[in-house]
Amino acid sequence: MADRLRRAARITVLTGAGVSAASGVPTFRGRDGLWRQHRPEDLATPEAFARDPALVWAWYGWRRERLRACVPNAAHTVLAAWAGRWAGMTIVTQNVDGLHERAGAPDVLRLHGSLWHVRCADACRTGKAPRPFDDVLAPEVLPRCPSCGALARPDVVWFGEPLDARVLDRAANAAARSDVFLAVGTSAVVFPAAGLIPLARQGGAFVVEVNPDGTAFSDEVDVAIRGGAETVLPRIEQAMAAAGPCRP
Repeated sequence: MADRLRRAARITVLTGAGVSAASGVPTFRGRDGLWRQHRPEDLATPEAFARDPALVWAWYGWRRERLRACVPNAAHTVLAAWAGRWAGMTIVTQNVDGLHERAGAPDVLRLHGSLWHVRCADACRTGKAPRPFDDVLAPEVLPRCPSCGALARPDVVWFGEPLDARVLDRAANAAARSDVFLAVGTSAVVFPAAGLIPLARQGGAFVVEVNPDGTAFSDEVDVAIRGGAETVLPRIEQAMAAAGPCRP
């Protein structure tokens, strides 16, 4: 695995929730207070926002406050280092926590958006682009689009919504052109993200799965490494360092 990476010119990494597990990122279904009475599927939808935007924003505010206490773990750190080392490195993530960026990874392709950005709920012409939003949210103070004054919404992909076609196209192109493709900390059950794995294989990539448990694609990858990303990725980095300079 280390030798393959050292010789690769184009590397694509798809990350899922398992990459952030060691950082203590709260699970999607929290156990605190109000959220025990609400399913995420009932909150993370356009219909829920239209019905009760204050409730939806309160839930996202709750999630964001818990994320503030989380820090990038060794998996995020290694991936950021690789992104700085290889010009042909692409990180594609299903996570919305922003920990890849906090670890220093540039130009992360966020398939499902970001908890730290907002955009116009009415998709006005100038409010479509995501905007950073770091204020503490309170249900009675809802953010608004600075362009048109309509309510702003979290810049995340809700249930029933399509992924951003531009982001998905960039991710698909990176996967198809990869020399090495890693699926790290993802259960590989959510599409179209999981579809990047067979796309990489079709393009001739050496495909590696890093996950504590097997997935639907485990029998189709070239190497399956069982373990947490925060443990496995540093071991791969150490093996590369011991072998000397990379030679793409």
